[in-house]
Amino acid sequence: MAQAYYSQQNSPVKQTAFTDGVDRPLRVDDVQEAYLEQKDKLVHAIDSTKDILSGLRKFNKDEWVVRYPRLRAAPSGLTHSLSFVDEPAVETEVTLRPKGMARSMTTSSIDSVATSDTDDPAQKVDDDSARLLPSSDFQVLRLDLKLGSHSSASAASALVSQLEKSSIANLLDERLSASVSHIDKLRLRVEDTSSKVLVTGDLNAGKSTFVNALLRREVMPVDQQPCTTAFCEVHDAAENYGVEEVHLVKEGATYDIKDETTFSRFPIQDLESVVGEKDDQENAPQQLIKLYLGDTRAPSESLLNNGVVDISLIDAPGLNRDSLKTTALFARQEEIDVVVFVVSAENHFTLSAKEFLWNASNEKAYLFIVVNKYDQIKNKDKCRRLVLDQIKQLSPRTYENADELVHFVDSASALQPYTANPSFDDLESSLRSFVLVKRSKSKLHPASTYLSNLLADIELLASANCIVAETELDEARVCLAHSRPVLEKMQKGREGLEDSLETEEEEGASAASASARSSLNDALDRISKGKLPLNSTMSLPSYPGLFGVWEWARDIRRTFLLSLDAAVKAAEDESRIITTQGVEAIKNLGETHLPEGVERSRRVFMPEAMFSTVRARGAKGAKTRRTSGQFNPRQHAIVAGGYAGLGIGLSQRLDMLDTTVLDIMDVNHLFWIHFSDSPSSSSKELVAASAPSALSLLSVGLGALTMVGGHGLSTRGLIEGIVRLTDMVGNDKTRKLIAPIIGAVGLGMGVYLVLELPKTIPRNVGRRVRDQVLHPSTEEEEEEEKWTEGHAKRIEKETRKVLRLASWDLKERFRGAMEERSKEVKRGEESEKRAEGAIEWFNGVKIRVEGVRGEIQGV
Repeated sequence: MAQAYYSQQNSPVKQTAFTDGVDRPLRVDDVQEAYLEQKDKLVHAIDSTKDILSGLRKFNKDEWVVRYPRLRAAPSGLTHSLSFVDEPAVETEVTLRPKGMARSMTTSSIDSVATSDTDDPAQKVDDDSARLLPSSDFQVLRLDLKLGSHSSASAASALVSQLEKSSIANLLDERLSASVSHIDKLRLRVEDTSSKVLVTGDLNAGKSTFVNALLRREVMPVDQQPCTTAFCEVHDAAENYGVEEVHLVKEGATYDIKDETTFSRFPIQDLESVVGEKDDQENAPQQLIKLYLGDTRAPSESLLNNGVVDISLIDAPGLNRDSLKTTALFARQEEIDVVVFVVSAENHFTLSAKEFLWNASNEKAYLFIVVNKYDQIKNKDKCRRLVLDQIKQLSPRTYENADELVHFVDSASALQPYTANPSFDDLESSLRSFVLVKRSKSKLHPASTYLSNLLADIELLASANCIVAETELDEARVCLAHSRPVLEKMQKGREGLEDSLETEEEEGASAASASARSSLNDALDRISKGKLPLNSTMSLPSYPGLFGVWEWARDIRRTFLLSLDAAVKAAEDESRIITTQGVEAIKNLGETHLPEGVERSRRVFMPEAMFSTVRARGAKGAKTRRTSGQFNPRQHAIVAGGYAGLGIGLSQRLDMLDTTVLDIMDVNHLFWIHFSDSPSSSSKELVAASAPSALSLLSVGLGALTMVGGHGLSTRGLIEGIVRLTDMVGNDKTRKLIAPIIGAVGLGMGVYLVLELPKTIPRNVGRRVRDQVLHPSTEEEEEEEKWTEGHAKRIEKETRKVLRLASWDLKERFRGAMEERSKEVKRGEESEKRAEGAIEWFNGVKIRVEGVRGEIQGV
């Protein structure tokens, strides 16, 4: 059983007195009271630090990706460059200012690791050991980011720089988790009343011999070959009911002295064979040996049986025996209170020793160093100077207390009986004082040192990330100052833009429709008067004479129809101009309402593509497009819409090309004009344009007589009329008038054919063409819209389609731009809120760190 730290009232152990190194006696009660007071402070500080670490891990996972900083000293040494592993190219100049135990920094300075009574060991290493030391100011939370060989640091840095922020944050989270685990073990070690002393060193440095010298008996196996391959913990036999024996802990078991299933018993004499058997097994797992020994010396002389506290000596394997055992030794440091490092006076500190001591110095500022085999050195002063110089670089606190913590001895000579060995006696006295009297320094101070370094690392992280948060806050506010007014302007102008686009669309379509309706009606009016439309490039065929009048009327009809198709094309061309102007106006609206940085439409408006129809596939299967208004005298015109929606122009319709007698002499039209009760204004205009002569009136009379005679007389009346006509012819007076009448009629007909026919036929044909276009004669045609109105609506529809497409494109770009600005504003507000929260949280961490640091300053 472990001995209680407090002895009973009647125990003489309680009255044991020690010295503190300056011949000042200290009572156990005084040591215990001071120790307990500082232990309570340290336990509270450990709990507070764990809370900070746990909060940091949670904040790193849920709220903020904690960045890992690196500091690079400037040549002047007054300023440092702050960068981050994930963005090594971005550097910020900061200034380090000493402030008590730490160097603090705000926006222009950064908290870093430092103490008032020590220098940074990383700045005091020689060239031989520089590659083993970190390049940053972190000590506990240092990430191992140097990949590859030491000579390829630039290549490794280039590789690390490609790591994402989240990857670095994950690595940091693993390191924080390891620190939390270590703190838990640290707390258990602080609360444990016993002390563990680890004896380690390089291979063949004489560790086992040193342990035997401390025990004043040869127990540990000693040989020229390495023989200590397991961790041998030496305890006072009183813990094993006074029985001296060896307990070999079984693989995978947790040692319990009360549970014999967790270990195997061996006598002390079999220790060497037990160790040798394990050494002969290749790849054997690392095992623990518990060695219980009795010490007959007085408590004032014995280290194990000291009457104050339970102590165990741990004899560890050599550092450079193999990597597996070296790694195991490194892992056990968190269980150790005191490290006694044995180094050979012949070899000094190897690379493995330096790395181990640097790692141990993160927690244990004070190391007990034994320079063994010193008597075999001839130039002892040189050896002492070289060893102390190396210790100064590796553990500055140990160097400052070298008189008590660094001892040059020969352990083998200390085992010689009846031989005085003052140097080893001094070592044993100093070790006893360091372990027992100065327990606050040997047991509590390592934990305090670890917390100080860890808190300084946390403060460095908090201060550096505070700068990052302030930078992001400034960037977020700049972004919001730019994007928020743009968004507000777009929100206010959205309705106006939509109204303007609707107005442009409506006005453009209406203007195109009105222009087409006006131009087509004007063309029909001119054709009805026997004239070609204005701006027509065609001309009427010339009069061929009386014998070619029939073909001439047909050619005039075809020319009029072709001119109407050309008028449709002209109306389409006019609508293309109007549409182009509308598209340009919509484009200008985009320039006005779209913010800077938004890509403008790349659509190219091609007016010639309007009113196009898809023709049949060619020989190779390719579709070709043909514009509706193209005019080819041979192929005629293809008009979009057209007759029955088939795209057939007027000049291509056979029913429109038929020529009748009425094209030459429109008797019905003249009769309607002269005998209508209420002729329309348009009819009056036609009458004025006709200006009929007497001969024409005669022809009208004859035509009326013929029509009346043909429709008004019955068969009986016709017979009676013939009888009366015969009677009249039989009259002599009547026979005398017949010849002049016939002559006058013939003369009138001749004059009409020579003078009036070339003028009348174009008007007759134009008038009939106009009537055919505006007044369909079949039921199928009546279902179609009127020619003028149909083309006006078709042109309006095509114009509206183009303008609507341009408007839709602008609306979509405006909507997309407004959504993007909304997202920018939302991201900016979230970033602003997150940065403000991070600044507040990291500042709170720094305040908490200062409070915990104040608790452990006196430990």
